[in-house]
Amino acid sequence: MSISSTIKSIQDIMRKDVGVDGDAQRIGQLVWLLFLKIFDDRELEWELMDDNYRSPIPESCRWRSWAADPEGMTGDALKDFIDNNLFPQLQNLHEYSNTPSAFVVRSVFEDAYNYMKSGQLLRQVINKIQDGVDFNKAQERHEFGNLYEQLLRDLQNAGNAGEFYTPRPVTEFMVRMVDPKLDEKVMDPACGTGGFLTCAIEHKRSRYVKTAEDERTLQASIFGVEKKPLPHLLATTNMILHGIEVPNQIRHDNTLSKPLISWGPSERVHCIVANPPFGGMEEDGIETNFPAAFRTRETADLFLVLIMQLLKDGGRAAVVLPDGFLFGEGTKSRIKEKLLTECNLHTIIRLPNGVFNPYTGIKTNLLFFTKGAPTKQVWFYEHQYPAGVKNYSKTRPMRIEEFAVEEAWWGNEADGFAARVEHEFAWKVSVEELQARNWNLDCKNPHIGERISHDPDELLRNYAALQDEISDLRDQLKAVLAEALERQA
Repeated sequence: MSISSTIKSIQDIMRKDVGVDGDAQRIGQLVWLLFLKIFDDRELEWELMDDNYRSPIPESCRWRSWAADPEGMTGDALKDFIDNNLFPQLQNLHEYSNTPSAFVVRSVFEDAYNYMKSGQLLRQVINKIQDGVDFNKAQERHEFGNLYEQLLRDLQNAGNAGEFYTPRPVTEFMVRMVDPKLDEKVMDPACGTGGFLTCAIEHKRSRYVKTAEDERTLQASIFGVEKKPLPHLLATTNMILHGIEVPNQIRHDNTLSKPLISWGPSERVHCIVANPPFGGMEEDGIETNFPAAFRTRETADLFLVLIMQLLKDGGRAAVVLPDGFLFGEGTKSRIKEKLLTECNLHTIIRLPNGVFNPYTGIKTNLLFFTKGAPTKQVWFYEHQYPAGVKNYSKTRPMRIEEFAVEEAWWGNEADGFAARVEHEFAWKVSVEELQARNWNLDCKNPHIGERISHDPDELLRNYAALQDEISDLRDQLKAVLAEALERQA
């Protein structure tokens, strides 16, 4: 049976369990079990390579001890062991081991949960995993990596868990344009399931890793933080699947909860690639970690301020942000002023509707900037749907090949993108014009005539602008009438 067939049959078994409610819980349950199986497979490999290897997990809690035997514990005994022995020991693993591996396992289980109520169904699931997943077989490892990507895509339909998945073509394009070198530290401060970081790993391996020492350099160069338990579990497992042996640099935390000024020079990085959650509000008090001029509870805005702080001088970033940031005023204007005066915001790729369907229909943009020099001009590029496509969907998603036109146009930052040319989908705007617009980055394509928009957000903005104009005209008319009446009197 293939791995994909195995996973499908596992999910069918889980659907019979009264404790598992919906895709997000089912995937969460599946992934902590897979994590322990994959970790045990890796331990078999490490034991062969190192006679002195010592597991960070107590013997009774290792997969081989309680799960591998198909005739082993089942029913109430298995459920009781998992709930009252396995989870408590793994959540308090620091009492047994203080190694980096122990830190990884403990952080994975810190907020994990066993949703399944039936010990008999649990045994069936465990046996399927034991029989169908062998991470030490190269072919199966590759197949499982592809399957894991599918699991992450499935999260798009799992309620708000979809916010943690950025379409693979977007992550690949952003990483390729930032081009992290071998020894450059790469960070995602809101890493979700780790999509940007796995793309960075693959990018470095395919271009810069030539020796075992290069691989060690790569392993030490990847950093991520995620505050929610399920995506953190998914991200940690994702790192192991992509060859990061001890992914202790994927922390379970909220990067916004630390005062901005306390991020010192030693914590700064060369590259940041991120899709910070937008549309959400942070808990009360988080905004006080930021200077008064930038205080807001809008998550994406706070993350952009943090990203500017986390970059070294000369550091490069690619960030997904919604249209609302481009035209927003007040605090958003002050953040944009900081961005354009402290960084070179050289490129904004304007994405069409539907890239993040079904999680959100909000139009999004990819912002590329380098810290340390002010912006002189911003290039805009309007990404086009492929021929015959009017919107993206689950059956017709975005493809990486679509970004070939942007890559061919991109040019080189070292010469100020001298090779770039304006055309019907690409144009540039000077920083002086943007400043005159009060840092409004919602710049329309000047090469295309007036178009009728059916975007609800744009229609509402246009409606509000018309209402303001009507109000101004009404006030002017009142003033004229009042003046005329005074003259008659």
